[in-house]
Parts: sequence; C-alpha cells; structure tokens
Amino acid sequence: MGRQQNLSRGQNSVSFRVVDRRLGPVSNTIVLIVLACLLGLLYLTQVTRTNSYSYQINSLQKQQSDLQQQHQDLTVASAREESVDRVASSAQAQAMTPVAPSGTVH
Repeated sequence: MGRQQNLSRGQNSVSFRVVDRRLGPVSNTIVLIVLACLLGLLYLTQVTRTNSYSYQINSLQKQQSDLQQQHQDLTVASAREESVDRVASSAQAQAMTPVAPSGTVH
C-alpha cells in the first residue's frame, strides 16, 4: 500500500502502485503454441468442410450424368414408338393389302 502521510480532509487515504506485469519467455512460448494449435484446428475444420462439399458435388454430378443418359435413352425409345405409329397410319401403309401366309417352307 502507500506510505504513511499526513492526510488532510478530502484526500484519499489509499495510494495505488502501478504494477507492471509481463509474461515471461516460457509463458510467451506456451501462448504462441496454443494459438498455433487453434489456427491449425481452424484450418483442418475448413478443409474437412470443403472436402465434404466436394463429395456432395461429385455425387450430384454423377446423378446428373445418369439422368442425362436416361433422358437420351427415353428420347430414342419415344422416337422409335412414334415412328412405328406414324408409318402404320401413313397413306402408303393404308394403301397396302394385307398378305396371308400361304404355307410353310420345309
């Protein structure tokens, strides 16, 4: 605390000393190591999150290519079905006469 002084009325009876506290070299090293570990942990969480997103993107791209292939297959099948109906209903097909089988060939 403070030294004994003759105090008059209205003066504080307590004096404060300013104490300069600094970290030593060992404490500084420990703090720096902890900060480096925290930064490393932050980096690893970000990398893990990015990898997780890339797996989802790859999965969605594979699904998209599968759906595009299925769409192409269905388009071809639809064109085949429409062509058979179109040929059967054409004027040339209507003008043809049906032929009955005359027999079997041995």
